Amino acid sequence: MALPKHFDRLDAAHLPAGQSVHLAIGMFDGVHRGHRLVVESAIRSAAASGGLAGVLTFWPHPSHLFKPDNPVAMILNSRMKLAELDKLRIDFVIEESFTTKFASIESHEFVAMLKSRVPGLASIHTGENWRFGKGRQGDVNLLVSLAEQAGIIAESLECLFIDGERVSSTRIRNALRSGRIEEANRLLGYCYETWGTVQEGKRVGRTIGVPTLNIPFDGELNPKRGVYCVYVSRENGEERLPAVANFGIRPTVNSLEEPLLEVHVLGECPFSYGDSLRIEWAKFLRPERKFEGVEKLKEQIQIDIGEAKAFFRDSMNG
Repeated sequence: MALPKHFDRLDAAHLPAGQSVHLAIGMFDGVHRGHRLVVESAIRSAAASGGLAGVLTFWPHPSHLFKPDNPVAMILNSRMKLAELDKLRIDFVIEESFTTKFASIESHEFVAMLKSRVPGLASIHTGENWRFGKGRQGDVNLLVSLAEQAGIIAESLECLFIDGERVSSTRIRNALRSGRIEEANRLLGYCYETWGTVQEGKRVGRTIGVPTLNIPFDGELNPKRGVYCVYVSRENGEERLPAVANFGIRPTVNSLEEPLLEVHVLGECPFSYGDSLRIEWAKFLRPERKFEGVEKLKEQIQIDIGEAKAFFRDSMNG
């Protein structure tokens, strides 16, 4: 099946007529393992009725509207979130703009609004803690009641627990900020990713024998600054190679204003300036720190490379 189509608003005109529609609804920041259970519920309902499985999500996060001075930092940007959703067996994704107008819809009118825009709507699937409508006054109990009145099935999925704690985007954000990348990946169900285009740098890495790909960080949430084991590939996933990366401001050499991702491929590097790359963050090695001089930095980089090679060797051996 072709990749799901993306729509920027909820509108029946986008969808084939005469087919039932089964919607998973939520912010889905990170598209983590708990979110996937909600999407899979919609997929099962669609398969049982021969209908379409879709996702209704939103951008930006509501906090940009209600707390513009301190909005929630997203795990994935919009393009990356849509790409993660594309990997699932869904037919379409709607990314509704979260505007003042949308936020003003009364909770008791929400289901009727959905039904009017998608007459074929047959089922709605959410997490058990999902809230909706003006002031977030609607909960799943109201959703079930309103859906029943409209002849729609509403299913709320129980929260997923891993290691005794609920899987949530907040928990993942905290793990990323603390350098607990392996925990974040376990909760996500895949390696945390960032995308970026290689830019020409000052060739500092090349002068000390460790050439790097310099990739500006394009994300709202900054992981902990430091050195990581990563996989680097082209944006389509081709030529996936092990590498070691530093995320930070380079305090020893020339301190930067904004964090930069410097990636050193462990082997021959096929990438160059202007390439759009995907970085999968696999393991945190150490925090970024300022060294007494370049020689001390070079020594530590070789230690980092050795640890990274050992990590990838152990990963290959199971």
